[in-house]
Amino acid sequence: MATTGDKQARRYEEGQESKSRESKGRETRESSGHDSGDRPGDESNSQQRQGDPKRHRGDGTHTARVPIAEAMRLAAGQLAELLQREPASVSSLKASGDGWTADIEVVEVERVPDTTSVMASYRVQLDGQGNLLGYERTRRYARGQIDQRK
Repeated sequence: MATTGDKQARRYEEGQESKSRESKGRETRESSGHDSGDRPGDESNSQQRQGDPKRHRGDGTHTARVPIAEAMRLAAGQLAELLQREPASVSSLKASGDGWTADIEVVEVERVPDTTSVMASYRVQLDGQGNLLGYERTRRYARGQIDQRK
């Protein structure tokens, strides 16, 4: 039976594979000098593909932040890369300033039974483009532990 962590890890890996396929296709189009969506004199499409820091909406306006779903994937992925551990879950994600703040749960020490595994909560800060600005461990606890409300 797949656990929630397994499912999230699988979704993260599928997202990484999708990004890899997209970037390979983009490299091919850029090296050929054109894209079937480009029109002569239309520079907005090529600027966006070449890493324009602003994200474009269909109505011509700009947004400073990556979408929330992408921010969640980026936060979990970058933390996993630094810690060399896959996140168990993203327990919180909210907009902060021009970026995002996420709380991510990670299994630090696996034990048997699973309820005795040592978990940690990490707070991760991302800028508007989804780049990791910093992280800190905010809590360590046993997986089976329930928060006490005051």
